[in-house]
Amino acid sequence: MTQAEKFFAELTEQIPGAKAGKMFGALCMKMGNGKSAAMLWKDNIVVKLDGEPFDDALSLDGVELFEPMEGRLMKQWLQIPFTQKNKWKKFATISAASVAKVEKKVSKKKK
Repeated sequence: MTQAEKFFAELTEQIPGAKAGKMFGALCMKMGNGKSAAMLWKDNIVVKLDGEPFDDALSLDGVELFEPMEGRLMKQWLQIPFTQKNKWKKFATISAASVAKVEKKVSKKKK
């Protein structure tokens, strides 16, 4: 387990309502509604932000828009490198709070 993986796992335990899970095969932080608030991608934390927090995070050295596959940018998702780990909790908390507000989709059952 890398230092980033250990740090991410500890961080997941610190975020209220977050549970460990997987997204794209990577470690992620899921909220009670099943939505992912953050994930670990190549020793970067990937978080969903908007507005001022998005701009604040994007201004940090090494932060990039998240593109899991070439040409497939994920809107509002940023990857923040392990070198900025002192900022991970701040942005993961903001992302978790925002994602936790999203209503869980109810599946349509066929009759």
